[in-house]
Amino acid sequence: MSYFRELPNISYVSLLPNQNRSDERIEVKNLFKRAKLRTDVDQSVTAFDYYLVQDNERPDIIAERIYDSPELDWVILVTNNITSIRNQWPLSNNELYQYCLEKYGSDLGIMQTKHFETQEVKDKFGRILLKKGLVVDENFTFTYSKDDNTIETVSPAQSVSYYTYEQRINEDKRKIRVLKPSFLSAFITDFRNIMKYDKSSSFINKSLISSYNPRESGV
Repeated sequence: MSYFRELPNISYVSLLPNQNRSDERIEVKNLFKRAKLRTDVDQSVTAFDYYLVQDNERPDIIAERIYDSPELDWVILVTNNITSIRNQWPLSNNELYQYCLEKYGSDLGIMQTKHFETQEVKDKFGRILLKKGLVVDENFTFTYSKDDNTIETVSPAQSVSYYTYEQRINEDKRKIRVLKPSFLSAFITDFRNIMKYDKSSSFINKSLISSYNPRESGV
């Protein structure tokens, strides 16, 4: 991932056992330096297309398709505020099944009921009287008055298994947005400007700062 090449560096005091001096330093990437989209771009409807991630489709595959370069996979991640591929990117169907087995212990555990939720209830004109997806008790009932003034009571609660619950979460992760190619150049320029360091007591250059050395102060 070329994202790491875009990150600035920090000059850290070396803790390696073979160091020769107390002020010996090594340069490492500043993983704490992060950038986010400019507010005007982030809120722009015209800057993005919506995209549904397919099974086994990785960020680099999407970047190759949209930007003609798999190394721009970090653009896909940054524009969706994804900081953890493991937790925020959709799993393949097989990965999801294995994840559920590990989490819930067995096929039987996966299919146990997590909760109950409502099915949609409509009147004869198609008007929604009760929304679907509301979490309720197993014995929940819904009573409403029909047009002929009769009262009807229904039991709209249906069970949702742990597997269905995890599937829904995973499906939601498939819905991402991709920055349109026409905005890509400006985005990368902004990103690189944000990655530059401002002048400070630890400033060395725009891509390098030094960390505190307690040995120099005798602490």
